[in-house]
Amino acid sequence: MSASRLRYAVAACQTDLPCPRTRAEMAHNTDRIVEMIDAAVVGSQPFLPVRLVVFPEFAHCAPAYPGLEALIEHLAVEIPNEHTERLQQRARRHDVFIQSGSMLEVDPKWPGVVFNTTCLIGPDGILSRYRKVNPWIPFEVHASPHDLPGYDEELFPVVDTPIGRLGCAICYDWLFPEAIRQLAANGAEVLIRVSAYMDPWGATEPMNWWTLVNRTRAIENMAYVVAANQGASLRHYPPYSWPGGSQVVDFDGRLLAEASPGPGERIVVAPVDVDALRHERASRVGHHMLAHLRTTAYPVYQQPGFPPSGHASPITYASNVARTEQRKGELW
Repeated sequence: MSASRLRYAVAACQTDLPCPRTRAEMAHNTDRIVEMIDAAVVGSQPFLPVRLVVFPEFAHCAPAYPGLEALIEHLAVEIPNEHTERLQQRARRHDVFIQSGSMLEVDPKWPGVVFNTTCLIGPDGILSRYRKVNPWIPFEVHASPHDLPGYDEELFPVVDTPIGRLGCAICYDWLFPEAIRQLAANGAEVLIRVSAYMDPWGATEPMNWWTLVNRTRAIENMAYVVAANQGASLRHYPPYSWPGGSQVVDFDGRLLAEASPGPGERIVVAPVDVDALRHERASRVGHHMLAHLRTTAYPVYQQPGFPPSGHASPITYASNVARTEQRKGELW
């Protein structure tokens, strides 16, 4: 990569791995993730070098149990851990940045709580930890950090790295324009989507929410989108099938690379030109939604929305349904 031009390749890696039932079984998934990092780097070596490698939501493990207690007992891990250490070793070896697949995280600071968490990892270690702000209700019983009284960490961290300013959000977060807009407001130039997006909403018509949302968020925020989607089969991650279709989109919404839809492992690689993005943000006057945003025009954001769970009450499917019904009753 030339010092005068911040241009490099990104790799969106989708996985098709068995769903671990225990923490010990997670090692198998991490073994394959490490192999895919090597493949992405080696495959791009004769061309534009890969500097960012992205994995899907639940690449390390999915919520294989419906209840919070079972997730804590069998699958949830603290961060850092052996999996993040192995990714750091690969980041150092290849001089790349890695957005980990998500893990189910426990933190002694928040007993009885599980987060759906992904880490940005570089040669020097973990650079940021993103905890999903918008769990997929009602099925996901993970906590939103937003809902925890006294939570004082940045909800939407953006990291200034040698390959640009990187920000990440997970799957359902992307159906809330406000979440991705906040990443852009925090300075993100490359927006990373770590996702497990399922059929029938996924990567094919007549819905194809996957492509629609990725391209729209890129346009709205004048930013690159690197979106890695789960490619697991129905056999591996029931009760859904996972359509893959991992993508890279440029800041004008152009689709730069796309994996063919359908289950299975894929690695798609595309160029990211951060200097071109910075030039557009600095020189453009028209279609500059970040500059034209009238933040005070929208009183809806000045009122409370979805009711928090409260730290003292474990989140369940039933409690998520009740909170949703409560909020629906308050609308309009």
